Amino acid sequence: MRRYALALLRDRDQADDLVHDCLVLALGKMHTRRDDADMRAWLFTILHNVFVSQRRRQNIRPDAVMLDETHSQSASQRANQEDRLLWRDLLLGLERLPEEQRSVVLLVSVEDLSYAETAAVLSIPVGTVMSRLARGREKLRQLTGADARPALRRVK
Repeated sequence: MRRYALALLRDRDQADDLVHDCLVLALGKMHTRRDDADMRAWLFTILHNVFVSQRRRQNIRPDAVMLDETHSQSASQRANQEDRLLWRDLLLGLERLPEEQRSVVLLVSVEDLSYAETAAVLSIPVGTVMSRLARGREKLRQLTGADARPALRRVK
């Protein structure tokens, strides 16, 4: 959840606050959760809805700040120079995607949610998820000048 919040907000402190707000709300609403509902998808839904609500209240887009490259340091082995350049290009490409495409790409490719779970989190039809994902991946390929799918798999 923190990784998704960080990708949405591009600021560690704000991302931590968003995750905190999400978990506080989830604990307060735990009694309303269906027993058969997937906990992970339910939490991502709350996180996304809190984010959207906060954005609506602000009614402005946050300043564009590059995603922190420290995520690449969490890999088990140190990346070589070419990998770092590919990683940087991918992050820049993600920042340039429209928000609805970026959210779908991140939830499916990074957070490993299914299309159905992603559709439930974002409150959109599954077909819309697939369409946004395809357009988002294609735009990433164009922006990075390479196939973005291998790079997205490495993020996991």
